[in-house]
Amino acid sequence: MCAAKGAPPPTVTWALDDEPIPRDSGHRTNQYTMSDGTTVSHMNVTSPQIKDGGVYRCTARNSVGSAEYQARINVRGPPSIRAMKNITAVAGRDTFINCRVIGYPYYSIKWYKDSLLLPDNHRQVVFENGTLKLMDVQKGMDEGEYLCSVLIQPQLSISQSVHVTVKVPPLIQPFEFPPASIGQLLYIPCVVSSGDMPIHITWRKDGHVILSGSGVTIESKEFMSSLQISSVSLKHNGNYTCIASNDAATVSRERQLIVRVPPRFVVQPNNQDGIYGKAGVLNCSVDGYPPPKVMWKHAKGSGNPQQYHPIPLTGRIQILPNSSLLIRHVLEEDIGYYLCQASNGVGTDISKSMFLTVKIPAMITSHPNTTIAIKGQTKELNCTARGERPIIIRWEKGDTVIDPDRNMRYAITTKDNGDEVISTLKLKPADRGDSVFFSCHAINSYGEDRGLIQLTVQEPPDPPELEIREVKARSMNLRWTQRFDGNSIITGFDIEYKNKSDSWDFKQSTRNISPTINQANIVDLHPASVYSIRMYSFNKIGRSEPSKELTISTEEAAPDGPPMDVTLQPMTSQSIQVTWKAPKKELQNGVIRGYQIGYRENSPGSNGQYSIVEMKATGDSEVYTLDNLKKFAQYGVVVQAFNRAGTGPSSSEINATTLEDVPSQPPENVRAISITSDVAVISWSEPPRSTLNGVLKGYRVIFWSLYMDGEWGEMQNITTTRERVELRGMEKFTNYSVQVLAYTQAGDGVRSSVLYIQTKEDIPGPPAGIKAVPSSASSVVVSWLPPAKPNGIIRKYTIFCSSPGSGQPAPSEYETSPDQLFYRIAHLNRGQQYMLWVAAVTSAGRGNISEKVTIEPAGKAPAKIISFGGTVTTPWMKDVRLPCNSVGEPVPAIKWTKDSEDSAIPVTVDGHRLIQANGTLVLRSVKAEDSGYYTCTATNTWGFDTIIINLLVQVPPDQPRLTVSKTSASSITLAWIPGDNGGSSIRGFVLQYSVDNSEEWKDVFISSSERSFKLESLKCGTWYKVKLAAKNSVGAGRISEIIEAKTHGREPSFSKDQHLFTHINSTHARLNLQGWSSGGCPITAIVLEYRPKGNWVWQSLRTNSSSEVFLTELREATWYELRMKACNSAGCGNETTQFATLDYDGSTIPPIKSAQGEGDDVKKLFTIACPVILATLGVALLFIIRKKRKEKRLKRLRDAKSLAEMLISKNNRSFDTPVKGPPQGPRLHIDIPRVQLLIEDKEGIKQLGDDKATIPVTDTEFSQAVNPQSFCTGVSLHHPALIQNTGPLIDMSDIRPGTNPVSRKSVKSAHSTRNRYSSQWTLTKCQASTPARTLTSDWRTVGSQHGITVTESDSYSASLSQDTDKGRNSMVSTESASSTYEELARAYEHAKLEEQLQHAKFEITECFISDSSSDQMTTGTTDNADSMTSMSTPSEPGICRFTASPPKPQDSERGKSVAVPIPHRASKSDYCNLPLYVKSEAFFRKPDTHEPCPVVPPREASIRNLARAYHAQARHMTLEPGSKPLGLPPPASATTTLPQRTLPMPSTTSTAAAPTASAAPAPPATTEPPAAAAAEARVPTHSKVGGSRDSLLEMSTSGVGRSQKQGAGAYSKSYTLV
Repeated sequence: MCAAKGAPPPTVTWALDDEPIPRDSGHRTNQYTMSDGTTVSHMNVTSPQIKDGGVYRCTARNSVGSAEYQARINVRGPPSIRAMKNITAVAGRDTFINCRVIGYPYYSIKWYKDSLLLPDNHRQVVFENGTLKLMDVQKGMDEGEYLCSVLIQPQLSISQSVHVTVKVPPLIQPFEFPPASIGQLLYIPCVVSSGDMPIHITWRKDGHVILSGSGVTIESKEFMSSLQISSVSLKHNGNYTCIASNDAATVSRERQLIVRVPPRFVVQPNNQDGIYGKAGVLNCSVDGYPPPKVMWKHAKGSGNPQQYHPIPLTGRIQILPNSSLLIRHVLEEDIGYYLCQASNGVGTDISKSMFLTVKIPAMITSHPNTTIAIKGQTKELNCTARGERPIIIRWEKGDTVIDPDRNMRYAITTKDNGDEVISTLKLKPADRGDSVFFSCHAINSYGEDRGLIQLTVQEPPDPPELEIREVKARSMNLRWTQRFDGNSIITGFDIEYKNKSDSWDFKQSTRNISPTINQANIVDLHPASVYSIRMYSFNKIGRSEPSKELTISTEEAAPDGPPMDVTLQPMTSQSIQVTWKAPKKELQNGVIRGYQIGYRENSPGSNGQYSIVEMKATGDSEVYTLDNLKKFAQYGVVVQAFNRAGTGPSSSEINATTLEDVPSQPPENVRAISITSDVAVISWSEPPRSTLNGVLKGYRVIFWSLYMDGEWGEMQNITTTRERVELRGMEKFTNYSVQVLAYTQAGDGVRSSVLYIQTKEDIPGPPAGIKAVPSSASSVVVSWLPPAKPNGIIRKYTIFCSSPGSGQPAPSEYETSPDQLFYRIAHLNRGQQYMLWVAAVTSAGRGNISEKVTIEPAGKAPAKIISFGGTVTTPWMKDVRLPCNSVGEPVPAIKWTKDSEDSAIPVTVDGHRLIQANGTLVLRSVKAEDSGYYTCTATNTWGFDTIIINLLVQVPPDQPRLTVSKTSASSITLAWIPGDNGGSSIRGFVLQYSVDNSEEWKDVFISSSERSFKLESLKCGTWYKVKLAAKNSVGAGRISEIIEAKTHGREPSFSKDQHLFTHINSTHARLNLQGWSSGGCPITAIVLEYRPKGNWVWQSLRTNSSSEVFLTELREATWYELRMKACNSAGCGNETTQFATLDYDGSTIPPIKSAQGEGDDVKKLFTIACPVILATLGVALLFIIRKKRKEKRLKRLRDAKSLAEMLISKNNRSFDTPVKGPPQGPRLHIDIPRVQLLIEDKEGIKQLGDDKATIPVTDTEFSQAVNPQSFCTGVSLHHPALIQNTGPLIDMSDIRPGTNPVSRKSVKSAHSTRNRYSSQWTLTKCQASTPARTLTSDWRTVGSQHGITVTESDSYSASLSQDTDKGRNSMVSTESASSTYEELARAYEHAKLEEQLQHAKFEITECFISDSSSDQMTTGTTDNADSMTSMSTPSEPGICRFTASPPKPQDSERGKSVAVPIPHRASKSDYCNLPLYVKSEAFFRKPDTHEPCPVVPPREASIRNLARAYHAQARHMTLEPGSKPLGLPPPASATTTLPQRTLPMPSTTSTAAAPTASAAPAPPATTEPPAAAAAEARVPTHSKVGGSRDSLLEMSTSGVGRSQKQGAGAYSKSYTLV
């Protein structure tokens, strides 16, 4: 606030650090003018920030001048210095330089100039606020750079510099005007002797600019100006000023021009009147130069003046400076003629006379000074006056003129008494308001006079002001203050009080209380009653009116009566509703605050003790529900009322029984006995009586079948009242699950544990199929399928053969084992028809026969398949056998193919697939991509036969999509959409939830039919994390995304509208806590802490009440600090305030002032608290950083979900799936952060540190048991998972749970498959002995000129393993499989990085809407395991496909600094195991005649031939910088025939699709010349050992600073965007 006063009223402006304060939402000013003319301006700063600190200056300006005031305001925060503007100082003057520091606290402010600490001379002063004062500024010494340094920490300071420029003001040489007379010539020069140029010189006369035409001529030069007057006249008289100004200052020199002039009258004397007793001025004014001397003379009398006499100048008569004559008090003797005479020695004297007449003004001659009147009586006041007539007498009361015409209570009369006038004022009657000063005013034409009369009106006193100091249950303490005593001394007091509802006729009184007493106690009051109290006071005039009536309530006492009409109503099996009415009004003894409900179980064995609950009162009728009671039990209940004073008597005990509930335990001794093949008997016994929770109504038996494939049958139930039931119509020889429950009127109870039973065997059904084929001229082969309903364990099969035309009465019978599903019948007659059929046999007997087929032996035996086609369903990770037994002569050749869209792909034999000698296809550890139609073809010279088998692989279900549909204060309702069931029906869901800041997860099992669930009994206002997974017969599926939801509610807050203190006296304070808002969550506790100000110890009070609470035993006349904290499940709210107790006499105390030692206490506290605060802040900061990192990782995991779906297919296609067009290069490089690596071997596990960039892998870490068909061995590397709440964050394992990857030591090549479930790589080495192997985790940028390598980031690459049994056929659970998101996100970023570095073209090629997972996109990869992989799009709407292709050949020079992996200590033998795509890319090297790798096995050579068919344009060559490419012989013409499909590509990559494999048959690939194989084995020397197949950076065709030619077979890369 800034207040200023002036005329006219000033305008106030504000500045901060000498800069205007902007008007915005944070800075508002308002200005107003008070009644006394003071202008007040307020500057309001909202939400002060550090920048709002500094020196505030308020400046008040009006047309007359300005005034200012400044003060500094510190805003706590990191100190800094505002930018300071350069300063221009004026030489010879003082200059102030402010250091514009903001922020607080800081230690000190220092000034430096030329590195010297100031002050360094007597003209420099540095004030405590940091202001530097330069006195008598000198240009040479004080001009320059000044540095302000602020010490903000003991070893840390900040500084700001300002430049001071010194300007020299002009200096005018003295000049003078000579004496002049009228008509003279005059020339005056004004010369500036020093000062900074340019200098501007001007002239002024009497402060005004000299105008042209005034007879004055001015001539100015560079530093001189002259004033010329051609003819001096009287008008030239005056003060002339020469003004010189430059950039530094404006200076002036003033001189007076005096022209000698004879005297003359300016004002001539005239006749005038003088007023008696007043001052009179006889005007006479002359001028001339030298100034004339004036003399006054006087001639008495009114006739012609005879002789003038000089007037003696006394204190009463004086001559004024303007020559007029002043008479301070005109008397009657002053009448006469007066002469004014002037002379100055120039010319002759002048004089003039005048006549003075004296007039008498009105005067008061007599009046009373004081007088007394009685209120209500008439009073007269008299006043006498004299003076020139006419005289008017006016009466005033205070400052108000009395007008009898308007106020009939006053009357005025006037009468003449000689030369006097008497006026009388009559008051009829006198009133309290007349106790003031009355004045009578006598007025005539020549003046007025006033007489003051003080009138005192006496009356009975005003009633005293009554207040209550303390109220107890049966007494109260009163205190009063007497205000107006009626202008008479108080003689006594009376007190009257009554019940508020009574009239004052029934009052009680305490009389004649001494006037010296101002407080009293009233006793014998009734508790919790309302009283009215009033008082009277007395003086000698009479008794006062009654005081203001006060209403008070005495304190409460414990109720004297119990609650009435208590009733009980059972509500549920565990709750009883209690209703009652309040005690009788006259027995409540106060306000009923609440009730205590006591309840106890009245059943045998109970302890008879009451449990007590408490509730607040809500009205005359109350309801409370007792919860968590025992089910179906009798309880006795009593109720007590309580008020603030205590608890009253209890009501009579009444009883009630809780309602029935479902049984809490299942039936006991549940047994199941299989009677026949379709009948079973279930028996049990009744649950314990104490757990029935009601009247038992019966039992329910639930049962369902469990099939051999793991699927469940339909759930059935039977209800009975007996303890035994017979289940009929069951499926034969089938496993059943059985549960039994008891139920009451309330519903079903707990089910018993699942009991398993199997029905007995029966005769089997007929075989599901039969076929017969001729195998020779005398034999046939019959085959069949097992019965659809075996009804038991098949013991054997019986084959019947009969020849209808042979005459044999009975068919021939043959028997086989149950495992053999075909039989060859020999010694038959050629050309004879035979009828064949089959029957299965169990322990129950022979079953029904199959269909009968007719067959005839033939001389030619074409190829026939005796196995059957159809559908085969299996869980994943199991070995599956697909039989294809055939007959024929010659022995048929068996070929397996797998359908893929519009073509069939031959099934290749590897570690995952095996075709046995009998034609059976064995698939090991099947995966989802193994599903499909398999065709077996048997061919010989005479024909062929085929069967088709549909293989369905069941996998765990996909993750559901979980959402929050509704929240409340105690519940969260969730909804979800199940994902793909994995080929097996979902059996249920597992919901997990936890508090957000906790890792303690709780599980909830939900039925498979549910699509929503309500989590109840949650904490109010709390964040929860929730995740969901589905289960089927295979296992648990992928866990959904973790979602977060918050229950309604917030922490308590205190409303400022509520008054906190309802009563404060000298020792007690009553607080109203109803101002606390619960925030939607019940307040669990309120903690009050209070202490006297200046005391360190807090006193605590904890309460659950939210209405009122008392602070007792307080010190009187003391200021207290109070802080409150209210808590609920959502958090705690805080409120602080101050209050003061009253003095012993009930008076308030002033605000507390700081004691002298308080500063020392604060310093001590600051010294103690600083380390604690700093440590706390450090811990909090560390916690926040860790939490931010955790949230960032969690967000990165969530954001990568769609990316993971984009990169990883849910169901990879079969390995035989052909590639559309040429194989495209590697898809992704996986960049993994530095984490711990584990190397497993047969000796154990090695732990490698986090910060090792290079990991040596020595020969001892490789297995020495080499498969004779292999030429390299391997060792497994595992990446330990980064654990988060859902499992591993980075999971790259392909290992089946329970298996040891090290136990499988045979590794066929250097590749390992990484898919959605992989977390293991295989490092390989060739048989050539090397001292050590190195696994690197560096990316290097290779400088093309100097070969300097700079580590940029960490990554890890390992070679792809061909050990498909280890790499592909084993999996981990979907929980760990779902956690590759973050890894894949980084992979995608690297792919984009490479696309940018290589200037690859990036475009969207296709967008579509997909509503099923059947829409697939393929990305070809080369793989020397002679199989291809593919990726399918997820079942997400809105999917786009894009393609990134390499740069054009002319762009190859742009990427010389592309990040590529650099090998470490790798020998040439390492390169024999590089991935195939590295070997087939256009990398360059020198020809090497020494082959470091052994001869490629034949099978490997065939794979490479196949690869070269796709990379026909790629040539393996090496170039040194500046050398030419070397060509190699073209690949051998022998190629592998595969069905081909075309993948449409963008036009920019169409050339990559041109070279395709020939469709012509090829001789065996083993015919490839060894030289070609050797050439294939050579790799570039700058390729990374064990490079990941997914690394695009490793394939950089612009790379490593070497000139090279882009091959025509550029790869093209596809992704899926979701």
